[in-house]
This record gives sequence, C-alpha cells and structure tokens, in this order.
Amino acid sequence: MSISLSVLDLVPVRTGQTSAEAVASSLALAERADELGFTRYWFAEHHNMPAVASTTPPVLIAAAAARTRRIRVGSGGVMLPNHSPLIVAEQFAALEALAPGRIDLGIGRAPGSDPVITQLLHRSGTTSDVDRFPDHVRDILALTSAEGATMSFTSGGTYTVRATPTPTGTPEVWLLGSSDYSAQLAAASGLPYVFANHFSGEGLERALALYRGQYRPSEAHPEPRTFVTANAVVSPTAEEAWDRALPQVRMMARLRTGRPLVALETVEEARDAEASDNLAAPFADWARSSWFLGTPTDAATALRDFSARHGVDEVMISPVAGAYADEPMSSATGRAQTLELLSGAIAA
Repeated sequence: MSISLSVLDLVPVRTGQTSAEAVASSLALAERADELGFTRYWFAEHHNMPAVASTTPPVLIAAAAARTRRIRVGSGGVMLPNHSPLIVAEQFAALEALAPGRIDLGIGRAPGSDPVITQLLHRSGTTSDVDRFPDHVRDILALTSAEGATMSFTSGGTYTVRATPTPTGTPEVWLLGSSDYSAQLAAASGLPYVFANHFSGEGLERALALYRGQYRPSEAHPEPRTFVTANAVVSPTAEEAWDRALPQVRMMARLRTGRPLVALETVEEARDAEASDNLAAPFADWARSSWFLGTPTDAATALRDFSARHGVDEVMISPVAGAYADEPMSSATGRAQTLELLSGAIAA
C-alpha cells in the first residue's frame, strides 16, 4: 500500500518564543511540507492555551496558501460551535477563490477551548447551536455550492443565499471527530471522515467500522473516504527522538491531570523538570506505543503497519518535536526534521 503523508499543525509556542515567531516557523514548515510532497497541511483551532497559537485557521490557511504551490491547505478543524455557518462558508469560499482546488474545510463539533472561553465566544460573537450541528454542516455544504441555500419564510416566499466571493469550485468538506457520533454523522451525510487519533487513540477501530459500515454514498463521494491523525517525532537517533518528544508528553500530562498550562518547554527544561517531578512518566509508555517515535526506519515501519492495520492510505501526522534552547525562535528545526526524515523513509 502506498501511503500519503499530511500535516496537522497546532502552531506550538515554546518558552521565550512570541506568537509571531511561532506563526512564522509554522508557515516556513508549510513551505517545507509543500516541497517534500505532503498531500495536505491543516491548522487546528484551539483557544486560550499558552503553548498553542493556532486560534484562527482561516487566517493561517490564507497565509500558507500564499506561500505554497501545490499542497492542499485547510482546517483541522474549524470548531463549528464557535462560528456562524454563513461566516464559515464565506471564509472558505474566499479561500477557495484565492487558492482554487487546494482548500479543505475540516469541521469539528467540539469547542476547542475551556468552558470559560466557550462562554466568552458565545457572548462576543455570532455562534452556532451545538445541538443543531448536523443542520449547520448541511447549511455550509449548501452555501458553498453553486446552487446556494434557499430559505423559506413562514409568511411565504423564498430567498437564496450563497457564500461569496463565488469561487470556481468548492472547498472539500471533511468531518472530524474522536467519537462514534462524528463517524455516524459523516457516514449518514456521505462525507469524508477523519478520526482525531492524536488525542488518545481510544475508539479508533470502532469509529472506522461504524463509518465504513453505515456509509451512505453521496454524489460527491460514492465511497467512504477516511484518514487518521497521529503524533510523530522522528530523529536520527532514538535518544534524540525521545528528547524532542518529552516537552509534548509533559504538556499532554498537564492537560490530563488538570495542571496549569504553560508554553511548551524546551528539551533542556523538560529534562531538568522531569528529573524532579516525573510528570511525563505515567504517559511515557502511551507515547512510545501510539506515536510514530524514533529513527526514520522505525517510524516508517510503524506507520506502514498502522496504515495497513486500519486500511487507510493517508496518515496526517502532527509533528510534535520539541526544540533545544539554542535553536532559532523563528524556525521549527525538530518538526522540519520529522517531516524530512519520515517522508524520506516512507519513499525509500
């Protein structure tokens, strides 16, 4: 089975790094992914996290599209409860007009933030009703189509609404999730589906089985279409790979244990802190077994096995390699190394 590789980027922010530097390093990474032949490059939506600068996927997508040539760029994903379906449709219609044939609209049902920020988003702007998520997905599909969406009034008459600027094509819509709900909705809607395996990996087999077993063909997608995300850290040696993985493992430990969130530690900070608090220790086996972690040969072998086991011909990696303290703030040395070494090993 030939395997396509894609990238999921949360735009990590490390100690001492500004958000502007983090964004610059991610845009440079998108350029490198384009040069290396990756299939797509998606930006996530998360809010109020010191270690994440990916809060506005449409803005980042536009910037990445302007700096790349062939790679598809998109959202992984837009968290629909935070936004009006019409605004999402218009933003991605504009992106499709800017980069025809290269835009993906990944849509998620989770808020991508903590409860306080969710309330703030709802108070400060036009958002959507999470209980009407399936309706809002259908609205976006209609609004971005050539025919547009038709509104019917109780008093009689109809009104047609289209997302503008009107592109020559439409963004490709994907449903994202890590639960049975999203898999079943994607199947019922005849839409492509992505399982967010980089969160925990739990429920992957069941979600894919539900999606494939319940899939209802659509005109645009007569067959089920899916890929899976996974964290990856690839280095010349296994020792360096674990060093670079440690800051992210510690961040995941903070999230899962409810500890205060901080900017992503450097490798040196993570090693020093781990020696005293053992924060990552309970999660080390999970990372080593569920991430693509290690040398190029080991990571590529694990990725091929993973792809064959789950019947997917595309894997979207989240390159979570941390940085050493002396590496430039405006570059993502470890993350670029992961893309370069893994793509080379897969192609070999």
